Amino acid sequence: MQYADIVHRCFRCGYCKFTSDFRDLNCPTYSKFNFESYSPGGRLWLINGWLKKDIQWTEHLADIIYSCTTCRNCVDKCVFKFKDYLVEIVVAARQEMVEQGLVPPTVRDYLKNIQLYGNPYKAPPADRGKWAEGSGMGLYDGNEYLFYVGCVGSYDERGRRIAHSLAGLFARAGLSAGILGSEEVCDGNEVRLLGELSLFEYLAETNTTRYNKAGVNKVVTLSPHSYNVMKNFYPNYGAGFSVFHYTQLLWDLLKDKKLKPGKVDLKVTYHDPCYLGRHNDEYNTPRRVLQAVPGLKLIEMEKNRKDALCCGGGGGNFFTDIIGSGTNSPAAVRVREAASTGAEVLAVACPNCAKMFDDAVKAEGLEGRLKVKDIAELLSEACN
Repeated sequence: MQYADIVHRCFRCGYCKFTSDFRDLNCPTYSKFNFESYSPGGRLWLINGWLKKDIQWTEHLADIIYSCTTCRNCVDKCVFKFKDYLVEIVVAARQEMVEQGLVPPTVRDYLKNIQLYGNPYKAPPADRGKWAEGSGMGLYDGNEYLFYVGCVGSYDERGRRIAHSLAGLFARAGLSAGILGSEEVCDGNEVRLLGELSLFEYLAETNTTRYNKAGVNKVVTLSPHSYNVMKNFYPNYGAGFSVFHYTQLLWDLLKDKKLKPGKVDLKVTYHDPCYLGRHNDEYNTPRRVLQAVPGLKLIEMEKNRKDALCCGGGGGNFFTDIIGSGTNSPAAVRVREAASTGAEVLAVACPNCAKMFDDAVKAEGLEGRLKVKDIAELLSEACN
């Protein structure tokens, strides 16, 4: 296994489990289960034991390895030089399990659906662009931007609403953008994280070849997950285009006065998505977009920026649900923190986070106190 020569270096000092000031837990799985096995250090200890054959593979071991949300809190908090590899060690262990056919059933099903349908919903490719009906967004035809919507934005009801709001903003601003519709396929971010390297390489090569052939120079993504994989991994497969998260474009459109939001009276708190924040160090732009709305009051949660608690949907858990729900689930903890600020709206910049928090708000009985809205939805409402 790749990184097998360094996995033993972790001696479980425990820094990886906490916030920067060590006042609270910030590893989503350790916070949920409260067992050392579910901490980053415990997980690496188990991987090392499995590689050395000191322990045998079990379904429970696989669940522990696959419960990691790859949020990178451990990377930010670790004090040792090998910290940059902590998430990749988990991904490498998953690759070993994939190669040996030892993955949990929900992981197996997710990967199978991507291979057969190009999406995890088992939906026909012909339905992929239906979300755009009435949005003003047409098929890509040499536009300045290719709008990559992703699987969640294309098929999930919550994600489709966010994509529709964003497309409307692009149309209002006169942005030249188009979609691939039925020709769009999965970006592969979660495929890679779940350990199916061959399938990921196929997706990355397919997408980069298609985009390069079509003359795409700029891609704007709905999801931070898509942004992450296209920005940081697609260049290894010949990508010749720039990649932007949609909040970065919205900020440019606001600065250029192409979008002019009206005044709102709203208290909002913002959740940093892991794949926009810790993975790509983009913390300021989403906040600038929110603060550009007159009358909107931005209230920070105690855990914000690099200390933001993951929603629990990263690393494929949005689809596999290995972490599960409950009072101590990351999403439940996070929406309670959001509600405690006195904010009326929990703003997100990721369709996965929106769905996770919507479910948590209902489970926690906070529907009358807190609404979950994507930044694209908030800005769309302010511009109407």
